[in-house]
Amino acid sequence: MKKVLGFISLLVVLVLAACGGADSSNGNNNEEEDRTLVIGASSIPHAEILEEAKPLLEEKGITLEIEEYEDYVLPNDDLENGDLDANYFQHIPYLEQTVADTGYELDYIDGIHVEPMGVYSQSITSIDEIPNGTEVILSNSVADHARILSLFEAQGLITLDDSVDKGAAEIDDIVENPKELEFSPDVVPELLPEIYFSEENSLVVINTNYAIGADLNPLEDALFIEGSDSEYVNVIAVRAEDKDDEDLNTLVEVLQSEDIQNFIVENYEGAVVPVGGDQ
Repeated sequence: MKKVLGFISLLVVLVLAACGGADSSNGNNNEEEDRTLVIGASSIPHAEILEEAKPLLEEKGITLEIEEYEDYVLPNDDLENGDLDANYFQHIPYLEQTVADTGYELDYIDGIHVEPMGVYSQSITSIDEIPNGTEVILSNSVADHARILSLFEAQGLITLDDSVDKGAAEIDDIVENPKELEFSPDVVPELLPEIYFSEENSLVVINTNYAIGADLNPLEDALFIEGSDSEYVNVIAVRAEDKDDEDLNTLVEVLQSEDIQNFIVENYEGAVVPVGGDQ
């Protein structure tokens, strides 16, 4: 009887062990198959571009989850604290400024597109007609100031101090301002379109993603706009430790692919310009 009971006990142990081994194996398989990337992005155009890339990534076994943001602060906060695997909304100077200000250990893999910055006005229809003393309303994002000032300098509206790095220029670095333009850097970027529609006699500098979101066509509605050779490339930002992550680099490869570049060209008609890849 004891031998029989002992045999039954041994059989139960072996069955349980086998079941446990199967569960463990299934768990490992699930872990291997879970290739999900959570990416934070501005709604336009970044999230739209990511949506277009979803099926291409699925073919490579990667599931893309897109978290949309309407501001420029939270996406980097959420990337740093691990809520996101990457984000796609910012250019390199803004990322570098964020790292300098916060100490976040963030980096980027590569650039995807440029959104040329535009200057808009309800009533002013040409650069020559800009009245003396016109207010220029711009973003309170310091990382955009040098870019905006360089845009005004390129149009001959101001001159910046030659001794200052043009990539770090501020309003105080203007040495010539023949039209006595008044630069007001006090508005959060997402409110600039609203200011444009309410301030008829001002110049309003609007980031392209917010311009498109307000049904403005940057190429048609802007008084003047950056060229496609802008250095302010929008990138896939990641935690520094994840810069060589295989799936994140696959994401960049897909976003730089001919399919996605063609989508950008055809869908945004020059208001968003692809970079990298075949371009």
